[in-house]
Order: sequence, then structure tokens, then C-alpha cells
Amino acid sequence: MADWIQNLMDSMGYFGILFLMIVENVFPPIPSELIMPSAGFAAARGDMNLVVVVLMGTLGSVLGTLPLYYLGRAFGEKRLMEWADKHGKWLTLSGKDIKQADDWFDRHGTKAVLFGRMVPGIRSLLSLPAGMSEMPMVKFLIYSAIGSALWSGALATAGYLLGENYDQVEQYIGPASRIILGVVVIAAVVWFIRRRQAAGRNEA
Repeated sequence: MADWIQNLMDSMGYFGILFLMIVENVFPPIPSELIMPSAGFAAARGDMNLVVVVLMGTLGSVLGTLPLYYLGRAFGEKRLMEWADKHGKWLTLSGKDIKQADDWFDRHGTKAVLFGRMVPGIRSLLSLPAGMSEMPMVKFLIYSAIGSALWSGALATAGYLLGENYDQVEQYIGPASRIILGVVVIAAVVWFIRRRQAAGRNEA
């Protein structure tokens, strides 16, 4: 994959970075931990400008958040609450749970988007609850842009400094992203089991 990413950027230049970072947010198996360090290495070779690399990476990352954001907006809190009350019993999920989660995101959503954009494994998924909670578009874009700029800048700079060893960035961050995603999945499973147990006790 590293060779394919590098070849795409060699042929498309800055627009290759833009395209790859948009796709990365929709299709996470193409990791930013490989895209941006590779672009940083291209800047170190003198083929690109590091500042423009970071700007294009940030722009692509922000644009890539929009499909999931609008998907969340399409569902919305009200529709999701109605669905949970009708069909969420097997998940022990109710409209009240959706309301509580939405209220939490209303209070902490800006911090979640800002810092979540720098957390591999979940950075692209945060757009969905942001849309569901109807976070204002301008606020969502601002905090997404700040978090994405910090993330893209750090990765591109690492690739710039590491040179031909830029792929070491993905070797370190890749396992971390899988661990984080695994922790999220385990937490969701534990929550589901506990809710099922609590529901069983209440019925008894």
C-alpha cells in the first residue's frame, strides 16, 4: 500500500494528498499514518512544500468528515430515539439512552471532535454522533480543522524528519490504532452485557 500511495502522490501531487485524505475518512483501511508521513518524505526530497502538504492534508481530512456528518444529520436524534424505542430492545437500547448520549455530546462534543480527530481508530467515526446531535456545521468544521491540522502536521513533520524511514510512523501508530479500536469494541460489548443482565434482573 505504501508504494501505491507514494505513486499516486507522485502522479497527482498535492491533489493526491487531498484525495487520499478524503478517502481515508470514509475508508479507514487507507491510514493517514501512512499518507501524511509519505507526503512529508516527498517534501524532504524537495518534491513538495511541507506547509502546503499539511494544508492539503487538513483540507482533505475535513472534507472527508462530511459524508458521515450528513449521514448522522439525516438520522437525527428524534428518528434514532423512535427507532430505539421500537426496535432497540434486543440491544437493551431505549430512546432515553439516545437522549442521554446526545445530551453528553451537546456538552462535550467540541472537545470530542477536537481531540478525537487526533486519535487513530476513532477519528473518522466521530463525525456520525456530531451529525446526530446536530452540532452546528461551522463549529464542527472549525474544531475538525484544528484537530486535523495538528494531526496532519505531526505526521507530515515526522515523515519529513525520518526521510526514507517515514514508514516507521505507521509501524508504531498502526498497532496503537488497532488497540484503541479494540478497547472501544470491548467497552461496547461490556456495556451491552451489563445492560442485558440489568434488564434480566428487572424482568425477574
